[in-house]
Amino acid sequence: MGTTIAGRQYSISRDDVERVARSLDPEPVDVLFAMVEGRRFPPKQLLEALTGLDRADFNSHQARALLVRLGFPVERRRRAHPDAPTDAGSRGGAEARALAPYVGRWVAQDGLEILYDADAPDAVVAWLRRHDRRARVWRVPGTAAEVGSTVADQ
Repeated sequence: MGTTIAGRQYSISRDDVERVARSLDPEPVDVLFAMVEGRRFPPKQLLEALTGLDRADFNSHQARALLVRLGFPVERRRRAHPDAPTDAGSRGGAEARALAPYVGRWVAQDGLEILYDADAPDAVVAWLRRHDRRARVWRVPGTAAEVGSTVADQ
């Protein structure tokens, strides 16, 4: 798709975004994020990697608009309210929905947000340290047996 950014013409496709995203380590999300192959990226991180431009050369609206045109969902980070209930039953299944894409993976979880995921716990911890973040690190179980449940797997 042809687009002009910082006075330069770029031809960026959906495949280009997916290819670049596979090679990136997602940065922490402050406000907006784009979902690419189940991973959350700041839109400006993706556009910088795609174009080689400095992030100061374009704004987040340009990055967001390009990604949306290419079919990637761009969403606003939802910060949990400090008074929100913390037990799983009162979350109405929101935690289960948030964790579903990460079955069998190690995640850094802060409230209902999955900050980062990887194949191994040391990769998740390294990401948290690199970005000076704190979160619960754990492996999302794939079966009821992995949780120790007596409920049979469906």
